[in-house]
Amino acid sequence: MAYNLANFMRTLALPEAVAKWSLTSLREKLVKISAKIVTHARYVTFQMAEVAVPRDLPEEILRMIAQLRPPPSPA
Repeated sequence: MAYNLANFMRTLALPEAVAKWSLTSLREKLVKISAKIVTHARYVTFQMAEVAVPRDLPEEILRMIAQLRPPPSPA
């Protein structure tokens, strides 16, 4: 399951800047990163070290995943 998830991300949902990362690099840099979770009254923030992952990479990955499936049509 983990291999399939990593392979999916590598082939369909990674920006070109990191598309050539190996599965080991994906695991170490995207999955095994520790994060500090900061909670506020209305939102939760994950603070990760920018040395491992560029600041905009998680947002770009989520955007690319969202583009794989069109939004549902209104009923």
